[in-house]
Amino acid sequence: MQAFLYNLSNSYLAGMLSLKDLADTIATNLEERLYVGSEYYGRKDSGVHLCKILKVVKADNKITKYEVVWLDKNKKTTENGLLDGENLVKKKLPFSRNILKSFIRQSTYRSFPWVLHEKLARKHDISIDPPQELRSKISFQNGLVVCKKRKKNEEMKEESGNCKCNKVGSDKLEDDDHQREEPIKYPVDDLLVQPSADDPVFSDRPLPSRDFSVPMECVGDLLMVWDFCTSFSRTLHLWPFSLEDFENVVCHKESNLALIVESHSALVRLLIKDNRKHFWHMKNKKRKITLVNWAEYLCDFLEIIKIPELCSNMTTIKRGHYGLLDANIKLRILKELVNQAFETDVFRDKIDEHINQRRALGATRREEALEAARKEREAKEQLKIQNGHTSESAKSNMHESSENNYSGENGEIAEKSIAEIIASQPKNLLENKHSDASKKMAERQNVDVEVQEVNGKQLSGKELLKQMGDDKKEATEPRSKDQRREYFEREMDKRVIRTNPLGKDRHYNRYWWFRRDGRIFVESSDSKQWGYYSSKEELDALMGSLNCKGERERALHKQLGKFYAKMSSEFEKRSKSFVGKIASEEAVLRRSTRVRATPGVNPANAFLRYVNKWKQD
Repeated sequence: MQAFLYNLSNSYLAGMLSLKDLADTIATNLEERLYVGSEYYGRKDSGVHLCKILKVVKADNKITKYEVVWLDKNKKTTENGLLDGENLVKKKLPFSRNILKSFIRQSTYRSFPWVLHEKLARKHDISIDPPQELRSKISFQNGLVVCKKRKKNEEMKEESGNCKCNKVGSDKLEDDDHQREEPIKYPVDDLLVQPSADDPVFSDRPLPSRDFSVPMECVGDLLMVWDFCTSFSRTLHLWPFSLEDFENVVCHKESNLALIVESHSALVRLLIKDNRKHFWHMKNKKRKITLVNWAEYLCDFLEIIKIPELCSNMTTIKRGHYGLLDANIKLRILKELVNQAFETDVFRDKIDEHINQRRALGATRREEALEAARKEREAKEQLKIQNGHTSESAKSNMHESSENNYSGENGEIAEKSIAEIIASQPKNLLENKHSDASKKMAERQNVDVEVQEVNGKQLSGKELLKQMGDDKKEATEPRSKDQRREYFEREMDKRVIRTNPLGKDRHYNRYWWFRRDGRIFVESSDSKQWGYYSSKEELDALMGSLNCKGERERALHKQLGKFYAKMSSEFEKRSKSFVGKIASEEAVLRRSTRVRATPGVNPANAFLRYVNKWKQD
């Protein structure tokens, strides 16, 4: 920052350049020169290491050297050294020319010459005295720099009263300044966006709900484990469960709940199937994982990964008191299981399969789009040909009719309507055109748009779809455009590869959408705070608070608009489900005052009734 301001304020040429040329000049200086306090890469011990310049040292032989301090990976200082310019590797600027232009606008209060804000100059110990070359061209008025030319025009206006002449001169000067100042081209970095008069009225951003049962620092792990288990539930042979049920079961103090046992067992089975040496000890037991021995397998896993903080809880697990562990320990164990599962051959094969299937779906979708566009073009061409032949036939017949008006027998006039003329025309040309179109269509249907390789075989998009188990009629029968689009989106969602955030806001907070939950989760930039939105009103307020002049909020607004209909539908379903759950709980409460109700009736205890319907035998 200081180097940037120094370049901006201490050059006569810089003071009189246009905004574009000034930004280019400063960027070149920052790249070519070395400044105190800047970080570079220095050559040391036959390698390149990160360092920071402490001061400039000039030797007697006029060779400039730099005293540097070496930095480790965490940017902590290690030792000092002395390097010359040749042994310092310059780093690329961490910002673009557009960001540099925005910094220039924010740092100055006028252009031609460019003048820094006084507070900013004093903060970085930069002189506010004008360069010697500019002193004859500027003056100070009310503590601000004013061009003498403009001041002279203003005095002439007051003294002579020649308004027309002075107005022309003043307007010309203002027009010159206006032409030299380039307008901001949006979008720019969100933190550089300044409020302006043409901005719409932004709504207040709603505060996200934070009523999580698990500790705040564990919410990220909770979402990651749950998303993995539900996204790859078929591979894990684990019946899907809701995020609320998973959160409740993690916080519950009972040890052998079905959801806890099945989720851990499914992940351990996946590791045992893998061929890595780490898990041979677990594989050699040759016993099924059951409700009785699942904790034993879990302890074997903890011994293999050797994380002291987790291994210290093995005694509690072996004694059958898993439920007494803290929620953060439970989630850390599950997180480690998921991380190990990511590296298995089974999981990687499944990811490759999903990638091939998504490509096949994309190829089929493109093929259908090309086919629809071709049919539309051919229909338009046929219509043009038909209209052309109709008009030609009509003209010819009308000419014959006019001749027959004089040559017909007994003075009879041969009259034909347009419909009769069209009906009397030969259909050979249209039939031939239709035949050619049918042949082209048949040829195109036999050509594969995209070919994928699966298990060493070259398969087309349609053949891959058949392998995926899709009904042949579903892929070939005529459907509306919207129905086909919904079909492809639904099939794409089934073959998930990974979950990405929707985007970021001005302050780098990340927004996540999980289609199986129906809420928008908000993650702070440091990942220490989490919240969520669960209603359409909150979604509308969130979209209304985003400033599309910023790059991040513009992209986020686009993604929210893309999924707006789906999100609104999920919010409505969630609201109805929540109302029904409250009504059921109230009904249970009323019955319990008269008759003892069974614990499983309460919807809040649904996680206690979990059954894994996809369990492997």
